[in-house]
Amino acid sequence: MSLLGVLCAALAGCADATGPRPAPPRQTPAATSPSPVRVPPTMAPGPGGTTPVFARGAAAAGRTVALTFDADMTADQGPRAARGERFDNPALIDTLRRLKVDATVFMTGRWAEEYPDQARAIGNDPRFEIANHSYSHHAFTSPCYGLPTLARRDMAADVTRAFDAFRTAGARNVVPYFRFPGGCYDDGALRALAAAKVTAVQWDVVGGDAFATDADAVAEQVLSGVRPGSLVVLHCTRSAAPATERAVRRIVPELRERGYRFVKVSELMAAGPGTPADLP
Repeated sequence: MSLLGVLCAALAGCADATGPRPAPPRQTPAATSPSPVRVPPTMAPGPGGTTPVFARGAAAAGRTVALTFDADMTADQGPRAARGERFDNPALIDTLRRLKVDATVFMTGRWAEEYPDQARAIGNDPRFEIANHSYSHHAFTSPCYGLPTLARRDMAADVTRAFDAFRTAGARNVVPYFRFPGGCYDDGALRALAAAKVTAVQWDVVGGDAFATDADAVAEQVLSGVRPGSLVVLHCTRSAAPATERAVRRIVPELRERGYRFVKVSELMAAGPGTPADLP
């Protein structure tokens, strides 16, 4: 008997040496790492830790433009909404979807409370992102278009309350950006908002749609002002900006004919802030 045969005979249960070998132990697959969560870009704090301000993107980003829409509703306008006044504009949102336009909606917390289904739909659509436009739409400095003025001590809490309203509505695509009601601010407001850890977002193109009824005039104002990296302010409030949706139907194709691409504020900010030399 060969040496191999002797060894096999000595081992209990040993089969023919040429028989099937046991399968190698199963390897447990490595756990799949979750996809990284995209963190929206922000700007570094200003002098003394004040809230930074972003007004437009860098011209080096090419022909990109951010259309932004303020969804305004003040804390005391609930009775007007109950009587039938519409502070929303679903036709505008539908048009942006149909035209495949990415956009940022600066929403007040009171608007999200009045229209939670719309806030959730906008905030869960990857084409949009929701930014903060305060809870109450009260001014952060005075004078500011006749708006009531918040006390300095209440400013950060007002912003936090708006973020809470978005969360309650179920919106997910919420970015840490803030737009001052009326665009009005001063150094004191920038200091008061430092605790909120937001980047304030202004604009370089005013759409002029507030209380306007001539859609072509609104479109002309936007089209004449846009430059590479521009940030346009319009409104998503049917009662106060009834011509906006019609203006957008003209603005979008004409800017696309000029080679522009529509981006959210987060993408515009990722390309870096514009410099004074970039301004038109």
